[in-house]
Amino acid sequence: MVECLASMQEIKKSFNHYKLHTQYSICEGAIKIEDLEKFCKNNKIKSIGISDTSNLCGALEFSETVSKSKTQPIIGSQIKFKYKELTGLIPIIAKNDLGYRNLVKLSSCSYLNHKDFNEPFCEFNDLKQYKDGLIVTLGGLNSLIGELFKRDRRHEIKEIYIFLKKLLQNNFYIEIQRHNDVNEKDLEIFNLGLSRELDIPIIASHEVYYLERELHDAHDVLMCIGTKHYINDKNRIKLSSNHYFKNNDEMNELFSDLPEALENNFNLPLRCSYRPVTSKPLLPNIGSEKNFTPDEILKKNAQEGLKDRFKNIGEEKSSFRFNEYQKRLDHEINIICKMNYASYFLIVSDYIKWAKNKGIPVGPGRGSGAGSLVAWCLSITDVDPLKFDLIFERFLNPDRISMPDFDIDFCEEKRDLVFEYLKNKYPGSVAHIITFGKLKARMVIRDVGRVMGLPYGFVDSICKMIPFDPSRPMNLNQCINSEPKLQKLIKEDKRVERLISLSLKLEGLNRNFATHAAGVVIADKDLSETVPLYKDPSSNLLLPSTQFDMYSAENAGLIKFDFLGLKTLTVINKTQILVQNKLKDFDIKNIKYDDHKVFELLSSGKTVGLFQLESSGMREALTQMKPNHLEDIIALVALYRPGPMSNIPIYNDCKHGLKKPDYLHPKLEKILKPTYGVIIYQEQVMQIAQELSGFTASEADFLRRAMGKKKRAELERQKTRFVEGAFKNGISKDIAAGIFLKIEPFAEYGFNKSHAAAYAIIAYQTAYLKTYFPEEFFAASMSMELSNQKKLSEFCEEIKRLNINIIRPDINECFPDFYSHNNNFYYALGAIKNVGYESVSNIIKEREDNGKFKSISDFLKRVNPKDINKLQLEGLTKAGAFDSISNNRRAFYESIPNMILKSKNLFENKLQNQIQLFDDKDNFNNLGILADLPEWSFQDKMLKEFETVGFYLSDHPLNQYKDIFTEYNIEKYSDFISNKNNSENMVAATILKIQEKKTQKGTPYAIIKFSDLGSIFELFVFSDIFELNRENIKEGKSVIITLFKNQNDVDQKIRVNVKKIIPLDDILNKPINNLKIKINDFSDLDILSKILNNKGDVEVLFEFSENNKKYTFKLKNKRFVDKNILNSIKNQGISTSIF
Repeated sequence: MVECLASMQEIKKSFNHYKLHTQYSICEGAIKIEDLEKFCKNNKIKSIGISDTSNLCGALEFSETVSKSKTQPIIGSQIKFKYKELTGLIPIIAKNDLGYRNLVKLSSCSYLNHKDFNEPFCEFNDLKQYKDGLIVTLGGLNSLIGELFKRDRRHEIKEIYIFLKKLLQNNFYIEIQRHNDVNEKDLEIFNLGLSRELDIPIIASHEVYYLERELHDAHDVLMCIGTKHYINDKNRIKLSSNHYFKNNDEMNELFSDLPEALENNFNLPLRCSYRPVTSKPLLPNIGSEKNFTPDEILKKNAQEGLKDRFKNIGEEKSSFRFNEYQKRLDHEINIICKMNYASYFLIVSDYIKWAKNKGIPVGPGRGSGAGSLVAWCLSITDVDPLKFDLIFERFLNPDRISMPDFDIDFCEEKRDLVFEYLKNKYPGSVAHIITFGKLKARMVIRDVGRVMGLPYGFVDSICKMIPFDPSRPMNLNQCINSEPKLQKLIKEDKRVERLISLSLKLEGLNRNFATHAAGVVIADKDLSETVPLYKDPSSNLLLPSTQFDMYSAENAGLIKFDFLGLKTLTVINKTQILVQNKLKDFDIKNIKYDDHKVFELLSSGKTVGLFQLESSGMREALTQMKPNHLEDIIALVALYRPGPMSNIPIYNDCKHGLKKPDYLHPKLEKILKPTYGVIIYQEQVMQIAQELSGFTASEADFLRRAMGKKKRAELERQKTRFVEGAFKNGISKDIAAGIFLKIEPFAEYGFNKSHAAAYAIIAYQTAYLKTYFPEEFFAASMSMELSNQKKLSEFCEEIKRLNINIIRPDINECFPDFYSHNNNFYYALGAIKNVGYESVSNIIKEREDNGKFKSISDFLKRVNPKDINKLQLEGLTKAGAFDSISNNRRAFYESIPNMILKSKNLFENKLQNQIQLFDDKDNFNNLGILADLPEWSFQDKMLKEFETVGFYLSDHPLNQYKDIFTEYNIEKYSDFISNKNNSENMVAATILKIQEKKTQKGTPYAIIKFSDLGSIFELFVFSDIFELNRENIKEGKSVIITLFKNQNDVDQKIRVNVKKIIPLDDILNKPINNLKIKINDFSDLDILSKILNNKGDVEVLFEFSENNKKYTFKLKNKRFVDKNILNSIKNQGISTSIF
């Protein structure tokens, strides 16, 4: 009792900083909650309060973190309230459990109670409704009172104080603050006067935005980032340097003349008796069927599901096989029910079954959840775990208490329908999860540099020195230590030194709110009673979001469900719909997974457009592997990653009998035989431990995790258990220890087979569709990539390879989306730049309803002016979409403004029932609408087409030069890169885009985008070559580039250097000096003697081969050779080359 009284006295004497602004006060607070545990412990802080602006995002994290240091957390928030036309902040503190729940309600109301709003706010009526258990402290400069005081509306301040005193009684204080900010002293005098007049207690408070005084400048920059001001802007808000965490003595001295204000501050922690704590998972009650518990419903549904699965696969008569499945099902159900997760499985099963019944494509599975037989029986997954040897405990380990986590892939276009279903089924209990954009290494440099007023290009050059690798993120300090150029710049340039110093202090703080659209939580009651909610005013999401991030939401007892949008599922669904126009009964679910033709396609490496299998590296791996069953695809999906990728050649050699598999031990042959002795999957590591050492499935899962995390102490314990278990099974300890050392590296990067199997199934489905229905498959695939010109270019090249005829853009033939019919592939008008999908859809609907457009006048009379604008018509014209009604693109292009005006006039006349100004027979030239201009040149046409389509579709500028490609040994860029025997050659290409840049020394260089007859590529052109060829390097110009390539020994990447650039026109006009002719037969000499019969200035060499030997001889006298003579030689089937 004495100790308790002493502790209370200590709290009473300690100033309570109850207004901390953490990183969740976006671009306002510079305090990281993770730093508070150590800070409170070192400074022996007795109590501390959070008061973030407009949110409670950090409430639970703050409560848990601060409590670890035995500091009392006080939970509060500053919420904006609307008073007449003005909104301003009111600080509110939770006294108790009811107060916290009401504070959560108010914070949620500020976001959810308004349809159209720019900032969250509450009404005073909301405070009336949720006042119980709350303390309000009001009077600071940054509050609603401060806003009214600045506007000299003092009478209204008095009205608010009277209202709050009446509403809250002894739970309302007038705040007195002394930061030495502008106007603060005048406000204090006014507040003290009203306190005496209205008999309202005062309380001392301090707005803390950062912990150390030295952080003032950095915090000032942070506020500028938030308000989008420059530091040097004189009209911006600027705070004093007193907003740091002042110690007890400083605060007592500051308010020594106001003992009442100090006393009330000391006593505040004694009035607060609640803090939010973590909770066990809270699931909705699924036991909706009368007299049935969730466990009983799960057993019933899973059993029925197993029987249905067996009927569908035709194995109902195989009692042995069914018994094997039944045994596994009983085992899983037992674990699920013991862990109280039956409701989770039933919730997931419910919305997946609903989606499938509504025709919404759902993925076959994802992650370790595909290893559950219960999930397969409940239609959660479509991967048979016994068929693919998947382990349930990899998903749900009874000895490792953690929530199961089903990641479900849905069709991208229809995922919102599932959200709508959940919203209606669990009203008020479903929400997305908030996320936060952070000031990471590059971002903080950009933002700080911007508010410092540094030139964009200068800041950009510094940012580019910072490595960016999402798989291995580095903080700013690590980036600086790894980049000598940046270190040098910091030493030499004071601006950079200050930029980096400020950035290091702000790095890691939150910059903005965002929403994890794929993550959804479902609660057992109204969410606003459990967690505060948020809604982004700029988004159109169906659901609100939790103010807690994923970590805090789970700690609050909310269960996360992942609804991932997978574009490939949409592609498969769209392809299926198109195929059903030809084959009504086609269903992708019924395809066979052992189709020889599909594996032929995969083995050829022609996998453009296939899920997971279309990268150049993957294509090469497929050609080497020659897959012939689904297990090969599963293995490749798992192996094609840094690390395990080195095992692909071993897998291939063993598969093709070039190498004998190493099974490590005879007992492991059954486990490793499907992967030819290569340990690929985490499940194999678990099976090895079970087979050799008698591990249970749960113990094997712990071993897998220990190996993955590489914790040495835990690994040694697991190794001892592994060796001893193997010894009991008759394996010597040395052999067992050796096997352990061999499997350890595999476990570190081993892949989850459940996930690989599910994604291999999707990959195979796309391969099947491409094999049998390529037109429909590419129509669906390309319609999902309307704005991705690079992808469309790749697809078009593949379509040409498949000999499918592409119908270029035509207003009278094509559609908004890509479409195929009778081996004709119609290019999508919606894929043309600046063409709105909705407006072009309306134009096509008019054509479908009333026939093709016969002329320009017919087009303008029938199309609504709202559906055409200048940019759209320009895009369609440059793409050649109007060629069927106008044979002069340039004239049409230049006449667009007049056409738009004429269209509007026609539409207005129609509305007024006036006679049309012209009919179909009218000549636009006579009316002065169509400009009288010559057509664009071939090159100009191609360049305009490229601008609007993104690549050359109808033709290519290089086609006019193709005749000379053989003479100069010109090859495609892609062939040059893939040809390992050729380190130097010439490539012909058209220049698409030039980015001129400068080195730190000011020397110019360029990054140039080229297009040849096979691909689009970028090359780095160094200063000397760039300066030498500046006149020849122009957009739209076709050139021959001499390239040299070499391979970096460190990363094995191919480096390509440009040695020479020559315009193709110069080549055409260049005199021929030397000619080499390859002779196939001596009879060729008779032919050549007749063609090369005139003397001239060209030296002629003949080359022929005999008995694997090559011979070359030169004509004694030079001959006359021009382009016509070269063509004559070629026409005889004789190859030539100019050198």
